[in-house]
Amino acid sequence: MSKTYSISDLANEFDITTRSIRFYEDQELLYPARRGQTRIYSSQDRVRLKLTLRGKRLGLSLAEIRELFELWDETRVGSEKQLLLMLNKISERRAVLEQQMKDIAMMQLELENAEIRCRQALDELHDKEEFDEKHTGAPSPSS
Repeated sequence: MSKTYSISDLANEFDITTRSIRFYEDQELLYPARRGQTRIYSSQDRVRLKLTLRGKRLGLSLAEIRELFELWDETRVGSEKQLLLMLNKISERRAVLEQQMKDIAMMQLELENAEIRCRQALDELHDKEEFDEKHTGAPSPSS
């Protein structure tokens, strides 16, 4: 007999809420058996949950994860079609991440330039205040 899991077992193992697991079930990613109101998760459900969480970490949508599962379920051993789809998803995600890295680098450069301009303006303001104090003998109005 294969091992079964309660919703609490899986929530504790993967450090997620039972609500999240029920949501994945609603999204047709998990198919637990029922004993009355109790959900009974199989080893396959546990693997699917693990793969769902891994897919989310990779940036895949739940629809994309479901599509991969559907291809897997067609053959029970995986297929060239599934592997090609996964490679395509990885490539798409990598391109998005590379663009995000470029955007972050550009933002950092813009922040550095803004900081330099602000510090220069602040230095100029302090220099003007010092000049005014030396030549008028009185503190500048902003002091």
